[in-house]
Amino acid sequence: MTLSRQPAATAPSTAPSSVHDAGEPAIDLSSLSPADGEDLALETLILNRLDDDKAQDIVCIDLRGKSSMADTLIIASGRSHRHVGALADHVLRALKDAGHGKAKIEGLPACDWVLIDVGDVVVHLFRPEVRAFYNIEKIWSVSATGTGHTVSTN
Repeated sequence: MTLSRQPAATAPSTAPSSVHDAGEPAIDLSSLSPADGEDLALETLILNRLDDDKAQDIVCIDLRGKSSMADTLIIASGRSHRHVGALADHVLRALKDAGHGKAKIEGLPACDWVLIDVGDVVVHLFRPEVRAFYNIEKIWSVSATGTGHTVSTN
């Protein structure tokens, strides 16, 4: 898995990257506040769970300084209703096991678009057709090829 972060359209270039990749500089954790460190651990937990469960087209968007709703937006696709539901269930279980059991969830019965709100991190899980229709990446002006960060899985 290649892991990196995409900044929102006008995100400051000083925003920390969430994961060290071979071609990118390592994060200086000493410059982060304790809350930022918790957010990074939470992002990593969610991203690893999604990757382990074969989520597709995973994107992590940095919203720090751009939105008060969250610091990070994670978007991923599942292959079917059942896959989206399983992804959501496994993320919720991982969050609960890690002590973040108060996540809010929407859309679980239909499993077309499931939203998991963990406070500073918001996760959107879609079926591919629904994701293409709503195109959240475009709303946040994230380019498909982006110079920022994406999470690529097969």
